[in-house]
Amino acid sequence: MSLELNDSINKAAQKDIFELNEKIGQFLTGQIDEEKFRGYRLTRGVYGQRQVGVQMIRIKLPFGRVTPEGIVRIADVSDEFGSSNLHATTRQDIQIHYVKLANAPKVWAKLEEKNITLREACGNTVRNITASSTAGIDPEEPFDVSPYAYAMFKYFLRNPICQEMGRKFKISFSSSEKDSAYAFIHDLGFVPKIRNINGKEVLGFKVMIAGGLGAQPFHAQKAFDFIAADQIIPFTEATLRVFDRYGERTRRNKARLKYLLNDVGLEELIHLIELEKLAIKSKSFEVDIDDMPKSSIPETKDFGEVAVNNEEKYNKWLKTNVFEQKQKGFFAVCIKLTNGDMKSDTARKFAAIVDKFASDDIRVTVNQGYILKYVRDNALPHLFCALDEIGFAEPGFDSTLDVVACPGTDTCNLGIASSMGLAVELERVMKEEYQDLIYNNDIKIKISGCMNACGQHTVANIGFHGMSLKVGEYVLPAHQVMLGGGIIGDGEGTIAEKVIKLASKRIPEALRLLLNDFEENVQDGEYFNTYFERQGKNYFYQLLKPLGVITDVPQDYMIDWGEEHKYETAIGVGECAGALVDLVGLLISEQNERLLKANEAFAQEIYADGIYHCYNVLINSAKAMLLTKEIQCNTQHGIMNDFDKNFVETGDFIVNGGFKNLVLQINQNEPSKEFAAIYRQQAIDFLEKVTDIRNKQLISA
Repeated sequence: MSLELNDSINKAAQKDIFELNEKIGQFLTGQIDEEKFRGYRLTRGVYGQRQVGVQMIRIKLPFGRVTPEGIVRIADVSDEFGSSNLHATTRQDIQIHYVKLANAPKVWAKLEEKNITLREACGNTVRNITASSTAGIDPEEPFDVSPYAYAMFKYFLRNPICQEMGRKFKISFSSSEKDSAYAFIHDLGFVPKIRNINGKEVLGFKVMIAGGLGAQPFHAQKAFDFIAADQIIPFTEATLRVFDRYGERTRRNKARLKYLLNDVGLEELIHLIELEKLAIKSKSFEVDIDDMPKSSIPETKDFGEVAVNNEEKYNKWLKTNVFEQKQKGFFAVCIKLTNGDMKSDTARKFAAIVDKFASDDIRVTVNQGYILKYVRDNALPHLFCALDEIGFAEPGFDSTLDVVACPGTDTCNLGIASSMGLAVELERVMKEEYQDLIYNNDIKIKISGCMNACGQHTVANIGFHGMSLKVGEYVLPAHQVMLGGGIIGDGEGTIAEKVIKLASKRIPEALRLLLNDFEENVQDGEYFNTYFERQGKNYFYQLLKPLGVITDVPQDYMIDWGEEHKYETAIGVGECAGALVDLVGLLISEQNERLLKANEAFAQEIYADGIYHCYNVLINSAKAMLLTKEIQCNTQHGIMNDFDKNFVETGDFIVNGGFKNLVLQINQNEPSKEFAAIYRQQAIDFLEKVTDIRNKQLISA
């Protein structure tokens, strides 16, 4: 398929886009296996939808930063190739839906013209690095974490150590001890600290490790109370190398860092990480805080008089959606969006409003909204009126009324019940019956369409996740009710507990019962989670149990929220991470491509990257040989042991000193030019021998 790219796109991105275009052509003509292609396209932000023949494109926005110009470009792309909608996610990405596969390279190219990438937005990679949306303006922050999140993003983008891991890897930066970026549910979560060391102020971070949500949520453990800021990238690099080598690769449901920590323990995991530090590229990495694009500061203007037609709504908006920044005289304005959706024509109007009244530094929030920065006091009434005209001045940002929901059955293959439709209904109920909840920031409601927790229901005070429910001959959409999750602070939090499964159409009544009971029985100064702990899980089970009794099934119970047709369970193949097909010939041929990448890295004198490409050549070549004997390969560490046992020790493959010792030279040497040359030649020799053996096998077959 022909493709022309604008010269403004950087060379690395151009290469990516041309390669994606070529791979799509090969897939459509049957030259690439579907499962193998899935793993490839996911790491380029192209995600299969529930609907046949179209894709969701996930746009990677480090720490949620996007400009008005970027918003307009995403809107234009969504109009031209998608459904004319911009969907903000809980990971501060923006997604566009209903894109044809053949158009994915064009989408990427148009976005890259504005320095917006799709690279590693999905798949078995370092996903979008999130951060508190208030970073840089938070009155309580020790320092701005945005440059550190940005440096982390740049360092690991296209980095060979994290391109084909066993599963995804998630990193967050919180702006303060309030931990609004949820450090405790991430593979690595960073909370900023300042320490006085030898009379000098040192910036650094508390580090939480191996948290995660999904069907089995794990609270992260504390790796360090404090590490200096120049050590966070070296520590992350070493951690990724350990995860790549020791992480599970066959059983996808066990292939996250949390399971590796559970298997080996925190002390051993930290020990393995320390062993990697000799071989890493950067022993210290000083973040240049000026490298990140700076926020523009709006000029002082006389906006004149404006008539605010709804003073009551304006005052509520000021109380719930506006706060003064740490920069005195400036205000941040928060935008509440139902389900994180913004139509493209509205997005253009929104961008124009931001250009007029705020900084160009817009942040997507983890609760699917937006934050505007550097709004001057005299601009607030004008901004309110402009936002109100496009429906973006609803009070109650990040309140109980601000329900978070993943796409669920609207577009996701794994969705079991509607999350977005339910979110709309719950917001309607609360807006009509519990108006004062716009002032409640204690109770957070989150909904996921399945147990995988993209809506982060497991860290909600009141959470719901989609299920199905058999009642007689009927199968109904349902939700598991979960209570008691949330942030404690400083890297600590609680995971919600399962209480009861209810038909989806009874969830609004369940919410009424919970809110009414809390209002009637809460003690002075008691938060929802302490109330939940005091009453105990069984109390809430008994409270909601009558809603679980269904004798006759009303017709509307068989139609999910926001839907028109009868409910059917239709769960497809999940694409939360790419499964890779282990075809021997394909594996071997791919190693020649890796050697080319190694040569490119060596030519640029990036020896650590080139060495890691060679490491992968050795590992994957050995894996190919093991597959010829139908030996399952769960981890890279296991591949080394299994190859020695089944090939070297049997005399079928001669490796002086053993294969494991050959490979692990990577940990015992600095990434120097001299070692790089030796290791590359060893990888070349090993691959040639594997190729020769495989060719002989095929001839004799």
